[in-house]
Amino acid sequence: MASTAPRIAPGRFRELGPVNWVVWQVLSRAAGTSDVHLFSTLGRTGGLFRGWLHYSGKLMPGGRLSRYESELVILRVAHLRQCEYETQHHIRLGRRAGVTAEILERLRQGPDAPGWSPKERALLTAVDAIVTTRDLDDATWSALAEHYDEARLIEIVLLANQYEGLASTITTLRIESDR
Repeated sequence: MASTAPRIAPGRFRELGPVNWVVWQVLSRAAGTSDVHLFSTLGRTGGLFRGWLHYSGKLMPGGRLSRYESELVILRVAHLRQCEYETQHHIRLGRRAGVTAEILERLRQGPDAPGWSPKERALLTAVDAIVTTRDLDDATWSALAEHYDEARLIEIVLLANQYEGLASTITTLRIESDR
């Protein structure tokens, strides 16, 4: 069985530097924890961390999708990738955006679960395809395009891939839960 110990320990002031240390402190407090391990680990990369954080923030929470839709995408990606860190972090954020326990259970079941609106079903079907095939067939794209403008269509693809890549980073680095 693979080790679950972090491959790179979370950084502190010396490893993060003053700017990333302050960013990590502020974001950890905002998340309600003393150490968001994702940020204290990625913060070791210096300016790359800040660039990634800016890009990530432009997608969520700064994107054109509603926070609810963004959380549906992120939580579905986390589930498909079996990334417990991402799942737990976004369960907390998702609650604030209206993702209830019942919706979370439906997310685990997938886009074919009863109760989704046509828009939600199209979104989740697209996420499943992006994660599993790295593409969208024409029927899936058309169903999604019935509900979203071009800017949001691009954003959905970027958001799903951002969190798929992040799940891979978290898993590969063995980043431990914040709790």
